[in-house]
This record gives sequence, C-alpha cells and structure tokens, in this order.
Amino acid sequence: MRRTAPILQRIDWITIGLVLTFMVLGLLNIASATSGAENVDWFALDSKVGKQFAWICIALMIAAITLIIEGEFFIRTTVIHYAVNILLLIGVLLVGKTVGGAKSWFGIGSISLQPSEFAKTGTVLMLAWLLSRSNGKIRNAKTLVQSGLIVCIPAALIMLQPDAGTVLVYGGLIFAFYREGLSGNVLIAVFCALLLLIATILTGASSYNYPFLGPQSSIGWLWMILITLGTILWKLIPGWVVPRNRKRVRRATIICFSTALIFSAAVHSGLEGVLKTHQKERIYVLFGMDVGNPDADYNIRHAKAAVSSGGWAGKGFLQGPMTAYGFVPEQETDFIFCTIGEEWGFAGSAFVVFLYTLLLLRILVLAERQRSDFTRIYAYGVASILFMHFLINVGMVLGLAPVIGIPLPFLSAGGSSLIGFTLLIAILLRLDAERSYVLR
Repeated sequence: MRRTAPILQRIDWITIGLVLTFMVLGLLNIASATSGAENVDWFALDSKVGKQFAWICIALMIAAITLIIEGEFFIRTTVIHYAVNILLLIGVLLVGKTVGGAKSWFGIGSISLQPSEFAKTGTVLMLAWLLSRSNGKIRNAKTLVQSGLIVCIPAALIMLQPDAGTVLVYGGLIFAFYREGLSGNVLIAVFCALLLLIATILTGASSYNYPFLGPQSSIGWLWMILITLGTILWKLIPGWVVPRNRKRVRRATIICFSTALIFSAAVHSGLEGVLKTHQKERIYVLFGMDVGNPDADYNIRHAKAAVSSGGWAGKGFLQGPMTAYGFVPEQETDFIFCTIGEEWGFAGSAFVVFLYTLLLLRILVLAERQRSDFTRIYAYGVASILFMHFLINVGMVLGLAPVIGIPLPFLSAGGSSLIGFTLLIAILLRLDAERSYVLR
C-alpha cells in the first residue's frame, strides 16, 4: 500500500539543503566574478548575477512542480523523454546558433538554451528503464550493447556540435554500469586505455618538445613496442597456461594488442586530423610540452595563479584582484572555482570540495536504500554525472585536465546547466520519496 504522508515529509531535506547551499554560494561567486570592484546589483536582469538569480527562481519552480508529480510518470514517459532529447540534439545541429565555436544552443530572443544539459536526464532515465527490466543487472552482451547505445547516441550527437567536455561526462556512466554487474575487467581495460592514450599523445606530438624527453620521435616507435610485446607474449604463452586453454589465451592476446594498435592509431589520427590547433595545444600544454605559442597555457596559468593567490583564508568577498579585473576568461562559468580559490582561499575551496563530497555520498545513500531497481540505477547515474562534472571542472582549473567548457554543478553561471542539474536531483528526490514500494 502506498504511503499517503505529504510529500514534504517524505523528501530528503539533506540533499535539498546541500543543493540550496550550492545555489547561494554560486550566486555569491558569480557576483564577485562579474561585478568587478563595483557594488553588486543583485536583481538587475541586465547583469549576469541578476540573470542567475532569475534562473535560480525558475529552477526552484521546476523542482517544486517535479516533486508533486507521481514517480510513475517519469518511468512511463522515459522513452518519450529520451526521444525528445535526441530530436533536440539533432535540431540544434540544424538550426542552433554557434557560441564559442560550438553549435550547441537554441536562441530564443535574448535567451539561449543548451539541449545537451537536458539530454543527461533523458539518458540516465532511459538507462535506468532498460537495466531495471533486466532485474537491474547487465547479464548478457545484448543488454550491454543496448545500454552502450543509449549512452553513445546522445554523446555522438553532442560530439558533432562539438562539445568534448559534455561527452567526457557521459563516460562517467561506466560507474553505474559497474554497480549493475559490469565486469571489473572493463574498468581495468579503461585504465589501460588511458595509459595508452597518454603514451600516444606524448609520442605522437612530433612537432613539439617535451622537457624530459626532448623532441619527440615518430609514433611508430610506440606501435613497434606494442607489436613486439604482443609477439613475445604470444610466443611465451604456451609455457604459462594449461594446454587446453592455450588457444583461447593466444586468441585473447591477439585481440587485445590488435585493439590497442587500432585505438592508438585512431587517437593519433584524431589529434592530428580532427582537432583544431588551439585544441591540440591545450592537450599538449597539459603534459608540459612547448608548443611555441606563449598564450597556449594562458587560461591554466592565470587560473592557477588566481587559486594560489588566495592563500589559506582568501582575500575576501569582492576583494580578489584577478577575479575583479577579469584576468581569467569565463570566470563566472567554466572557471568559477578560481573565484572561490582567490577570495575564499584554501579553507573555502576545501569546504566546497567537502560539500560536493557530501552531496555525492548522500546520493549514493539514497541509491542503496531503494527497493526499486529503476530508482537505484537512476541515482547512480545522477551521481556519475555530477562526479564527472566536478572532477573535470576542478581538474581543469588546477591544471590537471585540459581546458574544456564544462560547468561546475549549481555554482557556474548559466540557466541551462542549472535547470538540468536541478531536474536531475528533483526527479531523484521524487522517486526516493516513493521508496516504500517498488517502482517499475
């Protein structure tokens, strides 16, 4: 029998409190990042802080509406939700406007909406819908392929815009796959692929200089090493394994090293033939390469300078000179963490990281207390999306990840991202409020 207690008694107020805290902190930092050294006009709609305040009000109204809708509605309309988001992603490629080199926005008068921010919700809902019909487990290759397609279709459309940052976020859904039964060998394979990716970047940048290795030789050396290592293992395997397994292990060795060669060649071709010069420079600068362009590391250099200048306690609200005078580009959106570091210092930055950790852990708690497979899988998808946004954005500001356009959840300026993240959380809270019975 369903519970009849009012929704306000059933929702998780800890999560709501954390989200509201982030919204307030975001508004304060956007004010610092956009008002310069002047007084803040909080409610002027022609200012960025005023617009963000309006977006917060809209996001909260959408959240309130979401919380009064029965959770069954989101499950029954999942396919429609996913299909509409796919159509929007196709539509933005056809009639969208270009901002910052990416065709990612619909322009409606003075308002711009980014459909990729809403597609995350549709993708996670669809993934939960599919896996919940497999008893919440990835039990066979068919389910794995179907799940992969659900994620890859919107990711591919977003890549065409191009918006590589958002595509990387979709990669975080592998954690949700792992919770639902994906073999740990896949995570090992992903880790090996990352190592090979780095090796390909370092050996493939023949026209640049790496401080520790000097001018790079041909990437052919890396491929020769892979071929030689694969051949040696193939020859030595007979002495390592039981005779009846030798054929299978040899076949697996050939497949693994062939896949590694193809992957490395694809990465090298993509770097040299697909990415634009400034995009390649951002990647090479991350690894300390001298690309011959003194402005290639401008964003990272100034971002780290702003964060480090804050010291332990920071310079105070509206007192950060690098923030006030706009030394860091996009400091109210992608580089909002610079404002936190400069004005709040190490203590404030650590506090923000602590709050994000609390939010992620709370979502995992909500996930594990569910009776419904759908809600559990959806919660893990939400946690994966938020974690990747946090990891990539903060890593970018600290020089640990390449500079790509990706917002910090609930803190960065922007209506599309704020509404998208709010919708993700609001649906989860509504589903969690009905955890006393099984949703399917």
